[in-house]
Amino acid sequence: MDGRGLVRSVKAFGSARGRLALRTALRRRHTDAAELAPRGPELARVPGAVTGVEHRPGGGVVRFARSELLVRVAVGGAVFWGWDGAEPTPSYALAGCPDADPRAVLEPDKDGGWRVVSERVTLTVSRLGAVEILTPGGVRIRRELPPRWWEPVSGGVARWVQRAEVPADARFFGLGGRASGPRLRDGTYHLWNTDPRGGFGPGDDPLYITMPVQLVVADAGTHLVFHDNTREGRVLLAEGREGAGSGHDRPGSSEVRMGGGPLRCWVVAGTPARVLLGWTALTGRPALPPSWALGPQHARWGFGSAREVRRVVAGYREHGLPLTALHLDVDHFDRHQVFTVDGERFPDLPGLAGELRRDGVRLVSIVDPAVPAEPGNRLYEEGLAADAFVGEARGGAARGVVRPGECVYPDFTSPQVRAWWGGLYAERLAQGFAGFWHDMNEPASIVPFGDPTLPLSSRHALEGRGGDHREAHNVYGLTMARAGYEGLRALRPDERPFLFSRSGWAGMQRYGGTWSGDVTTGWPGLRASLSLVLGLGLCGVPYSGPDVGGFDGSPSPELYLRWLQLASFLPLLRTHSAILAGRREPWEFGTETLEHARAALVERERLHPYFVTLAHVSRLTGAPYVRPVWWSSPGDRALRDCEDAFLLGDSLLVAPVLDPGGDRRAVRLPRGRWYDTATGAAHEGPGQVVLDAPLSRIPVLARAGSVIPVRGDDGGTELEVWAPGAGRTGGGVVIRDAGDGWEEPEVERYTTALQDGRVVVRRVVAEGAVEPGCQVRVRGSGI
Repeated sequence: MDGRGLVRSVKAFGSARGRLALRTALRRRHTDAAELAPRGPELARVPGAVTGVEHRPGGGVVRFARSELLVRVAVGGAVFWGWDGAEPTPSYALAGCPDADPRAVLEPDKDGGWRVVSERVTLTVSRLGAVEILTPGGVRIRRELPPRWWEPVSGGVARWVQRAEVPADARFFGLGGRASGPRLRDGTYHLWNTDPRGGFGPGDDPLYITMPVQLVVADAGTHLVFHDNTREGRVLLAEGREGAGSGHDRPGSSEVRMGGGPLRCWVVAGTPARVLLGWTALTGRPALPPSWALGPQHARWGFGSAREVRRVVAGYREHGLPLTALHLDVDHFDRHQVFTVDGERFPDLPGLAGELRRDGVRLVSIVDPAVPAEPGNRLYEEGLAADAFVGEARGGAARGVVRPGECVYPDFTSPQVRAWWGGLYAERLAQGFAGFWHDMNEPASIVPFGDPTLPLSSRHALEGRGGDHREAHNVYGLTMARAGYEGLRALRPDERPFLFSRSGWAGMQRYGGTWSGDVTTGWPGLRASLSLVLGLGLCGVPYSGPDVGGFDGSPSPELYLRWLQLASFLPLLRTHSAILAGRREPWEFGTETLEHARAALVERERLHPYFVTLAHVSRLTGAPYVRPVWWSSPGDRALRDCEDAFLLGDSLLVAPVLDPGGDRRAVRLPRGRWYDTATGAAHEGPGQVVLDAPLSRIPVLARAGSVIPVRGDDGGTELEVWAPGAGRTGGGVVIRDAGDGWEEPEVERYTTALQDGRVVVRRVVAEGAVEPGCQVRVRGSGI
């Protein structure tokens, strides 16, 4: 037992609540010991040799002595394979199962193997079950060795391991939200969504969102591999090493170990942009947030009253600080119970919401999944009557401890439960809330020791198939997000829902975004914040951001400011902190910090049309707003190792200050000309430059030739054009805000060129090229 955890539990909840947490942890341990049989003796199995094939559309089935392998190329170029009869569906990750490509045919290959040749890749299957992915030019980008299973002699699910080799120069990214990235170095990464029980930093793993999604970048090409299995697992990564002189290369390796479930896999290959396009075609395009959700937002656990909310919003206005949303945490609930309001501290919440909305500020509500297990509680009684809660193996509802006390948990893997829960958001909408953040949905149980979640033997519907928490745990947050999103769409069909979730899984972008969770206050937490946003974006989740200033503790003015400056260029810009942490309002850090914070927030508002454009581009293509600097140059090895800067769309390169005391920093540039947006100085890439980074700003560079929509002095949209170099051209797209409904906006395309020393900007239309039709401001020198 973790005695320190028990002390924390008692301190947090008082002795009675601490004893409840202790009993819950002990009950969980005893329940799983009784209901989950030990594995016992196991027999190892490998596929054996090929015995025959069966042709099917897009590929076929290759049969081995002790297994069979389904291979299929889908329309669009994604490749699927599944062992032991595993099919693409059912799957919580997929938005739908793509059709097989009828042009792809299974045909004999050398040495008794088989292959499928498609437009994007060639897939080969060796005589003993190794699977290789090759580029159209025949260059191998991945080799999956024959898998190995361990099957219990007495029956039950088989655990398995799948080892793969990648080029020696390859770099690994992804696996969900990892604090130590974005480049994933040698080590073991746990696939199990976990509340880290307090603030976390770069050394903590796993966190709230884990996904068996790897993005691998090498000279030979970029590919994404997804092992579609929701169970607990581990991924062992080891980067390769290129030989010197006549030495041999040591390939990089990835080893996926799963405790059970299907062994099935998707691969998407191509450029980074094409890979994300194909990945989100499989798992769903990212939900488009309402435009106000792209502005500055403020939150705190512990506002405590409507009066304090008004005071904070007034402070933003008095200090000339933009604010578009304010978030209410669990302290606005009646005794922390979801879908309630503390009528004493918030006597007229709809009136408060209307008052703030007239001032341009929306209210956002926290929503926890845990329902107090109290007779007479409306949700509890409704859920019991509908059999809506996750069950215990011995009968009754599984229980955990969350902020209201002992709680039960809706089973979101049931369509009927999702529909019931989605309808409950009507109460939130009636209270005036415009958006929602899902918390504690790993699902979390606050216990002093053991895994802080439900018993693994707990029972779930799993869309009617039935199963236990080992299979449902990692998709709990995803299915809760689906329940909320679909409920909001039904309740307000003319408005785009705004929803983001602490936990999730592959495909969660269909329903909204996420945030960092309880990142620790400190410079390591600042660095982890950037890692999380970049890594999640490469897994198809583009809308995310950290708790500015960290969740716990009290940041110094310098740390707070550097965090805010970073977050001003991330999709979700939100300050947030724990109830006992220091304040996060910019004016609490002194006059100088307030002045520089105002500049960062005003610049964010000036770039609002650009963020709207990036949100629409992400919806259309899957490309993240925030991209690694190698996004357009994956073959640049120096860029692949750059983790302290990022691209915002195609046009801006942002270099945050991530260490204390820094007033200059080195910035590695991709190919082309880049302008320092503060000084106008031009720099040529590829290469490295050293730029000033005073406390008042962080380095931001604009790509030569780019067209960036910005908010003008009159509030309208104007084009900021950065001059292309001599003999070069440029351009960009602009997608204007069409409101917060579902109207499809027009995609405006622009080109730039330097002609006779003058920058010429044209809008591309069906008839040719015309004048832009809006204010254009040219910056930089094209000479």
